[in-house]
Amino acid sequence: MMRKSGVLLVFVLGAGVLILQHAAVSVAAAAGQVSHSATLRIASTAPPDIPYAEYEFQVEQELLQRANQSRQRAGAPTLTLDSGLTAAARVHAQAMLEANQLSHQFNGEPTLVQRLAATTRLQLDQAAENVALDYSAQGGHEHLMLSPPHRANLLNPAYNVVGLGVVRGGDRLFIVEDFAHALPTYSLDEVKGHIAAAVNRMRHDSGRPSLPRHDLANADSVACSMARADKLGTSAVRNLAGRYTVLTYTSLHPEVLPHQAFHAIRSPNLRSFSVGSCYARTETYPTGVHWIVLSLQ
Repeated sequence: MMRKSGVLLVFVLGAGVLILQHAAVSVAAAAGQVSHSATLRIASTAPPDIPYAEYEFQVEQELLQRANQSRQRAGAPTLTLDSGLTAAARVHAQAMLEANQLSHQFNGEPTLVQRLAATTRLQLDQAAENVALDYSAQGGHEHLMLSPPHRANLLNPAYNVVGLGVVRGGDRLFIVEDFAHALPTYSLDEVKGHIAAAVNRMRHDSGRPSLPRHDLANADSVACSMARADKLGTSAVRNLAGRYTVLTYTSLHPEVLPHQAFHAIRSPNLRSFSVGSCYARTETYPTGVHWIVLSLQ
């Protein structure tokens, strides 16, 4: 659409950026106390009943093309459009249209991470959002690129997926760009294999011999008890800690052990270990996390 003669209308809001930290750790041995993480209460949300035709699909596609062209010139990897992130972006774009203003979060609206978690099954560890009001995809992209924080989001090489939502209000476009870094999807066996390899890598680095892995029959169910309770300390964990040294923690990166595990794992008295894992989304971890029980024998 042609811009109004003599008028430049573009509004951009401070870019929202967040890094999802999953670092709750507990170590228990023989009736030791097990700490747990705080619970985050999530506001309920549901996509509005908006006809698909009211979204500016072609504008969204052009924004994606222009973003990836800019990223290519900057040496950043291409963004993949995710339908779940796009659903979240469209819902927020509609909310901005109805409020007739730009915002990253309106009163009563879920946070960015909660909105993304409600619409995508991707496991995310970073997310950011650009919002803008402009006349065209070209104008919106150009003006966002002129704003340092918005440009940083557009060109951030860590992001690999994006959701784009655009709705029209008269001759103006309400634009939402939701960026994120999606992690690899591992099977249960792959997660436990990564953890086991990390254990023996830590043993090797401390000059200790490797340990055999013998998973307890109830290891995974103990891990899932933590996910159901949304905390590290459960009765199942305490029962296990009566017989073994037990490390419980949450992680997005199963190939990396928490630093707190180093002292216990390098012990010269260990004979074997067991790994239990359970992937789940909870109130504390809306985009999902691996709940892990590491039992040292």
